[in-house]
Amino acid sequence: MSRPSAGSRLMGQPLGRPVGQPVLKVPGIQLPEPDYQLSPYTGLTREHWAAYADYLLRSVHKYATEDHGNIYLPGAVSAYGKASDSLEAFARSFLLASFRIMGDPQGTGWLTDWYAKGLDAGSDPHSPARWPRPDELGQAKVEAASLAVGLALTREHLWDKLPQRVQEQLVAWFETVIGGDYPPINWVWFQIVVESFLASVGGRYSDEDIDAGLAIHESLYKGGGWFADGPERSYDHYIGWAFHVYPQLWAIMAPSGPRVQARKSMDAERLAAYLDDAACLVGANGSPLIQGRSLIYRFAAAAPFWAGELAGNTRLSPGLSRRAASGMLRYFDRHGAVDSNGLLSIGWHGEFPGMKQSYSGAGSPYWASKGMMGLALPADHPVWTDVEQPLPVEKGDTQRLIGPPGWQVNGTVADGVVRIHNHGTDHARAGDSTTDSPLYARLGYSTHSFPDLEPESLDNACVLMDAQGSLTHRTGFEFLGQAAVGDILLGASVGQAKWIMPDPERGPDHGSGTSGTIAPGPRIGVASVSCAAVEIRIVILSGTAGCQPARLRIGGWPVALGSMALDSAEGEAGDVESLHSSVQPLAGWGHPLEDSGEHLDEQPGPMTNHPSRPGHRIPWVGTLASAEDGVYAAVVSFGGPAAEAAGAAVRWIDDDGEPRLVFGGPDGGETLESGRSRSVTLKRLREEFPGLGL
Repeated sequence: MSRPSAGSRLMGQPLGRPVGQPVLKVPGIQLPEPDYQLSPYTGLTREHWAAYADYLLRSVHKYATEDHGNIYLPGAVSAYGKASDSLEAFARSFLLASFRIMGDPQGTGWLTDWYAKGLDAGSDPHSPARWPRPDELGQAKVEAASLAVGLALTREHLWDKLPQRVQEQLVAWFETVIGGDYPPINWVWFQIVVESFLASVGGRYSDEDIDAGLAIHESLYKGGGWFADGPERSYDHYIGWAFHVYPQLWAIMAPSGPRVQARKSMDAERLAAYLDDAACLVGANGSPLIQGRSLIYRFAAAAPFWAGELAGNTRLSPGLSRRAASGMLRYFDRHGAVDSNGLLSIGWHGEFPGMKQSYSGAGSPYWASKGMMGLALPADHPVWTDVEQPLPVEKGDTQRLIGPPGWQVNGTVADGVVRIHNHGTDHARAGDSTTDSPLYARLGYSTHSFPDLEPESLDNACVLMDAQGSLTHRTGFEFLGQAAVGDILLGASVGQAKWIMPDPERGPDHGSGTSGTIAPGPRIGVASVSCAAVEIRIVILSGTAGCQPARLRIGGWPVALGSMALDSAEGEAGDVESLHSSVQPLAGWGHPLEDSGEHLDEQPGPMTNHPSRPGHRIPWVGTLASAEDGVYAAVVSFGGPAAEAAGAAVRWIDDDGEPRLVFGGPDGGETLESGRSRSVTLKRLREEFPGLGL
C-alpha cells in the first residue's frame, strides 16, 4: 500500500529538548539519551521501548510462582477469581515477551527460557496449580488467544524447542475452545486465532467455528474502517486493539491460508481507513481519546498503529505511526501509570479503583502489551529509523466527521486538544431505556478531560432536573446524521428523556447502562454546531406539558481541579497553559437561559488525584423555572485560553430574514484567511436535520 515518504524535518517540529533528562521512568536501568533528531516530539527510540518492556516484564516476574506457571500480582481481584487473574497476568505478559522475542531473538533468550518453564507448568493437567481451561472459565478463552498468538509469533524460537510432552499439553488445553460458546463481539477473534494456531501445529480444530466467527466479524462492520463491538452502538478502542489487530496477526500466523488470502486486501483497506481517523484522535499531549470501556489498558490504544506497520497496511508515514505510539507511552509513563513496584495499576494516570469493571483484575492492565507490538519489528524497520512526523493536531486545526460512531472531530493546534461531539454512540440501541453509560453516552469526549463516571451528570449534557435534583438520561436516542459547512461541523440526535431509578440487582459491568424504573420525560433534540474549540449546542424540547415540571440544564466539559494544566508536547519544556471550560447562553435566539453555575465534585478521579485539589468542575447554564417547549441554545467551549475568546466571538444574527449562527474569525469577521465560511444558516440546519423539530 502506497503512502507518503517521511521526507525531511517539517517546519514547526519541536527541537532542543534538555539533554540529560530521562524520557521514561525506569528505575535501576541506564537508558540512552533522548534522541530529538530522530524523535523530535518524544525523544523515544526503539532502545527506550525495549528497555521499558523489559522493565515491565522483570517487575511482573517477581510475583511468579517458582515454576513460573502462575503470576499472582497484588491488588484487585476480578469476578472470576485469583486463578483467572493469574492466568491473565501470565498470558498478557507473554504476549509482550513474544513481541520482544520476534523483534530481537538473539537478545531475548532469557525470555524464551522463562516462559518455556511457565508454559509447561501452567498446562500440566496433573498440577494442582494448572491454568483453568477455556471450557471451564470464560476468561480463559481470552487469555488462550494471547498464548496462541505469542507462540505463533515465536514459533521457531520457543514452540519448536518445547519438549513434545509440553507441546501436547498445550494442544490439549487449546483444543477445549473447539465448539465453545463465544459472545458475538470482539471475542470471536479469540476462537479464530486459537483454532488457527491449532491447525498450524497439527491439532484438532473446527472450520465451522472459524467461519462462524468470521461471519460475526463481518456482521459488525459498519463502514469506513469502523466496527461496532456487538449489536449495540458500541464504538470504542476495541475497534483498534481487537477488530483490526487480530486480523493482521492472524495473517502472520497463517499467511498462506485460503481464508487469509481471500480477506487480505479487504482487511488491509479497512485498517488503513481506520488509521486515517485514529491519527486524528490523538492529542498533542500523547493521550488517546478518553472514551469507552477498558481504559485501564492505556497504551494498548497504540496497537493499531503498530499493526498497520507490521503488515504494511497503512497510509500513515512510519514516522507518524511511531509519533502516535510513542506519544501514548510517554503520556502514561509521565502520569504515573506504573507504580513504585514497576506494575501497571488499574486506573488512567495512577491507580484509581473506580475504573475497575467486573472483569478487571490485577493482571488486566497488561493488555497494554498490545501497545508495544512495534517491538516485533526489527531495529532497521522504517518505523524505527524514520524521523517522527507530527500528528494531525500538531500540523493545524483538524475537522473530521466519522460516520459510524456519529462523531464530529475538532482538534486545535494552539492547545493540542482533540475533542469529539457525539451523536451516534451510547452502548445501546435506538429506543433502549437504560441509564447513560458515562464512557459512551455523553455529548462530548476529549484527549484532555476525563468523563464524570456518574451515570447522572451535567458532563457534556442536555438534561432535565426534577424537584429532587434527579437528572434525565439520553441513552436510546436516534442519530439524525452529520454534515460539514466550510470549517463548521454539524451533528444531531433526538430522543425521549427519562428519569431512571436503577434496579438494585445489576449484572456485570461490560460498558452498557443499567435498567430500572422509568419516569418518562419530554422529547429532546440536540444539535452540535462545532468549530475548533467551540460548540453551539442547540436544544429543542417538546412534550413538556405532559411531564413533571423540570428545569433544563446544559452542562459543559469537566476539568480536573488539581491538574488543570495542558501538557506541552514533551511535558518538560515550553509554556504551560490552563484549560478553559465554559457554557454561556447564546444571546438573541430561543428561550432564555437565566440560571448558571458550576458543579463541583471534590472526590478523586482518574485524572484528579492531586493531593491538595482532587475532583473536577463542570460549568452549566439552564432555566430558573420549569422548561417549556421550544428552542434553547448555549455556547460551549473547551481548550486553552484561546477557547474563551473564541466562545465570546460566537453570535446569532438575523441578516435580512436569513438567521445565521456565526463563529468569529481571527479578526472578528465571518471568514478565515482562506475564505472558508464560519457561519451556518438556520435554513441549512433544518434541511440537514428535518427530524430535529427545529
